[in-house]
Amino acid sequence: MSKLKRQLLAGPYILWMAGFILLPIAMVLYYAFTTTSGSFTFLNVTSITFSVHLKALALSLKLALLCTIICLVLSYPLAMILNHMKTKSQGFIVFIFILPMWMNFMLRILAWRMLLSNNGIINSLLGTLGLPAIDILNTPTAVVFCMVYDFLPFMILPIYNAMTRIQTDIIEAAKDLGAGNITIFFKITVPLTMSGVISGIIMVFVPALTSFAISDLLGGGKVLLIGNVIEQAFMQEYNWNLGSGLSFVLMIFVIASMALMNSRGDDQGAGVL
Repeated sequence: MSKLKRQLLAGPYILWMAGFILLPIAMVLYYAFTTTSGSFTFLNVTSITFSVHLKALALSLKLALLCTIICLVLSYPLAMILNHMKTKSQGFIVFIFILPMWMNFMLRILAWRMLLSNNGIINSLLGTLGLPAIDILNTPTAVVFCMVYDFLPFMILPIYNAMTRIQTDIIEAAKDLGAGNITIFFKITVPLTMSGVISGIIMVFVPALTSFAISDLLGGGKVLLIGNVIEQAFMQEYNWNLGSGLSFVLMIFVIASMALMNSRGDDQGAGVL
């Protein structure tokens, strides 16, 4: 009877997954491999080989990798600093990092558009200080800048959580055995936090690769990512077949990157053991 009750409790979640995960994926797969008349075709998927689509995909991969690397370089030392702070201060700093996420995603992008504009606050402040103005709006630099701002918490929190699980007895034992700070960092801290690093990389790389709103608002139509191409196919051209075909290819890239990072995480974990 208890098993039946558990199955009944799982019913709403199964319906949710079927209606909002499996069904949309099935629709994407159907449109990806059919024409407007409903006949089978590979043309929608192979259209990724068109020069404009390859260029958008390559730029998306480049900016997503750059955003992920910057977030990792910034997050790891920040997580170490947080881990060595007092408990009360840790909670407050983590709250500061999470606080912007309570604001609407689009509002945050629009705020940075105003800040980075030619007559924005940043250029006004630079002019007051007698420094030259910056002109990065409508460039890939502005897109990466906003990506880092938006996705940085997704890198910090997993790494910080992994560091908090490291027992101080391990560090003290290593010091008693004569290990220096550099040895402790590379031999103990890095391997034991690799699970958090892998989680952070996935949580930053995937949304950065599939993003289109940031490049729309901060790229000014000059930064065309694969997400923008898919969005235009659906919303402007009303070509669901092409949009679904490109979405399928992008889905393969995302799944492959996640599988690669998970395999690397397993290898690291096996090495530590």
